[in-house]
Amino acid sequence: MARLALRIFCRKRNISNPGTLVESGPLLLVANHPNSFFDAILIGALFKKPVHFLARGDAFHKPWHSSLLRLLNMIPVYRLSEGRENLGLNEEAFIRSRQVLAKEGIVLIFIEGICVHKHELQPFKKGAARIAWESRNKQGFRILPVAVAYDSFTRFGKTVNLNIGDPLLPASLFPFLEEAKNIRHFNTVAHHQISSCIDVPQKIKQRGAALYFFLLLPAILGYLMNAPLYMPLQKIILAKTKGTVFYDSVLFGSLLLLYPVFVLLVCMLLLFFGISLPVIGLVFCLFPISAWSFVRWRPLQN
Repeated sequence: MARLALRIFCRKRNISNPGTLVESGPLLLVANHPNSFFDAILIGALFKKPVHFLARGDAFHKPWHSSLLRLLNMIPVYRLSEGRENLGLNEEAFIRSRQVLAKEGIVLIFIEGICVHKHELQPFKKGAARIAWESRNKQGFRILPVAVAYDSFTRFGKTVNLNIGDPLLPASLFPFLEEAKNIRHFNTVAHHQISSCIDVPQKIKQRGAALYFFLLLPAILGYLMNAPLYMPLQKIILAKTKGTVFYDSVLFGSLLLLYPVFVLLVCMLLLFFGISLPVIGLVFCLFPISAWSFVRWRPLQN
């Protein structure tokens, strides 16, 4: 569902080195973090094998939140800002990460440890280096640098550049005998690899008239059909997430959950009024197709 939704939510996704998306573990993905948990959704949905994520621990405080997030392969990790008393719980996160890697799994960690709406890298934390250091002797273990960049952090129909570097072997990242030196060296190499891969997409420019007129009718249809859900939902989420970095993520997650329900309710309403099943089937298909068309037509006007 997320893969299908991303085709509508993102106007274009440019992926370098796409062959790595079929990689198996043990693999540690080390990525920058400019756009809240949308970064994790994007990276996790693109990889063919299940990805386990290290996520901010304060989201796990309620029991049902914790159960749901763990079902989504999320592993809680705590920062100092979330309480010094919780830092001891991070040992469990490192143990869980090692267990996933030991079973030839994939772990994703955002090495900055914080999300800001910037493509400039923030200071790196030690978590990624520690996981890599403690897993360095596992057969086949590799570290994969990942850089994600957006043309907008708030716009529906964004362009995303996902640049994936070549896998790094522990031997090249931990050349010293002392753990502290190796961790600093790991962060230095990772910083160079990720920063060199960040490629911010250019804003969409005016396209040819032929494409504009080809998409015009389905785009108008897409606006009319989807606005009753999107417009009020977008305003609510914009108000709720004002001043935070969560707008994009909450909007995507809400649409992912509510859009199928909205489409089914419209189809049930049509059935109630006696509309034939073939027509209802056509309407059902038109919803995502018209939304896809609108997203690709709209940038042509900016």
